[in-house]
Amino acid sequence: MTSLANFTDQDNAFVEDFRTMSSFGATSNGGVDRQAASAPDGEQRHWLKGLLEQHGFTVKFDAAGNQWGLYEPVPGAPFVVAGSHMDSQPTAGRYDGAYGVLAAAHAAFRLKAAWAESGAGTPKYNIAVVNWFNEEGSRFKPSMMGSSVYTGKLELETALATTDAAGVSVREALDAIGCRGDYAGPEAAFCAEIHIEQGRSMEREGVTIGLVSSNWAANKYEFVVHGEQAHTGSTVIEDRKDALLGASMLVVAARELANQYPGMLHTSVGQLNVYPNSPVVVPSRVNLLLDLRSADEAVLAEADRLLHQRIAEIAALASVSIEQNHSHSWPVTPYQREGVELAAKVAADLGLSNKTVMTLAGHDSTNMKDLVPTVMLFVPSVDGISHNEHEYTTDEDIVAGLAMLTEVLQQLCAGALEPDVALTESA
Repeated sequence: MTSLANFTDQDNAFVEDFRTMSSFGATSNGGVDRQAASAPDGEQRHWLKGLLEQHGFTVKFDAAGNQWGLYEPVPGAPFVVAGSHMDSQPTAGRYDGAYGVLAAAHAAFRLKAAWAESGAGTPKYNIAVVNWFNEEGSRFKPSMMGSSVYTGKLELETALATTDAAGVSVREALDAIGCRGDYAGPEAAFCAEIHIEQGRSMEREGVTIGLVSSNWAANKYEFVVHGEQAHTGSTVIEDRKDALLGASMLVVAARELANQYPGMLHTSVGQLNVYPNSPVVVPSRVNLLLDLRSADEAVLAEADRLLHQRIAEIAALASVSIEQNHSHSWPVTPYQREGVELAAKVAADLGLSNKTVMTLAGHDSTNMKDLVPTVMLFVPSVDGISHNEHEYTTDEDIVAGLAMLTEVLQQLCAGALEPDVALTESA
């Protein structure tokens, strides 16, 4: 790893702000719980607002709850959008998403200061720091909600009407924390996002910067297994229509599919809701979320076919019916080659070791790259731990990532990717 032990004052300010940011929704095991539009999420959003305004940025909230910090040295010009998300899973790490928002803010602060210096020149594009709403999808589904609305992939009213498990809508939750505005969002010219890898490959190979070239494809489903409520003691086994048994078979089927395609397919069931969830009642209904992911769309399609074949078998074996609702999906799509090449040159100029990687997880930039040329960067995750309170990236690596992002944004604001690259071009 690149060692940056001798931090500058700007680096130390960034690290200190990261510590402060991590205090919002802090858990006892060193992580955070900042689910979308919760009270801690609102607190950190208002803290970020103050930080941005302190550095001369105008802060606005759009109708979907996305938070924008705007600096406009070129009135009327489009914006380079930079950022990630600050919402989290229920017990999560401090770095996922939040690092990318704060790094974007500090990179923008550095650029603003540089542009103000005599002879530094004026950029061609303005800069917008963004904190996307509900990237995680832990409280409100689907994930990547705010960027989906901004890019036109999800209707605003559909998003605002979405409710959490307690029946609270997105509209109500955003209003409660004062983070639903009427801003339409800036016109984007380019986008950049930096994020922790959430995997082990970069740390294992001693690489400081990951140049993301493409995302894995994914199919996400919500299944509802319908059975019949019965007494767990007196109802004979052959008469039972156990929804939890059927759901359990689906969980195992998903894992068996992954085992059929080692390293090529990831499957998971991340959520089960059991009704009535009583110790002496055979469950009559189970809702579960299941996803399939692969870098090979042919593998994904075959796995999907085998899963659906298995669903019919499970329904017969467990004497249940299985309802399927498609949550959302996305194909394998590349980031623009010119953006990857730009990032590679920046990393080389800065002396930062780098390699091209794919992202297995979804990110807001996977939406943005379908709208404008987008650069996605990774920094290493220690032991690959993520969505876990013990998630960790070293200070040296988050500072190196900040330096990398700052220079990428400088290049984008100067028009380095003009003319616009073809969004369909392969990486």
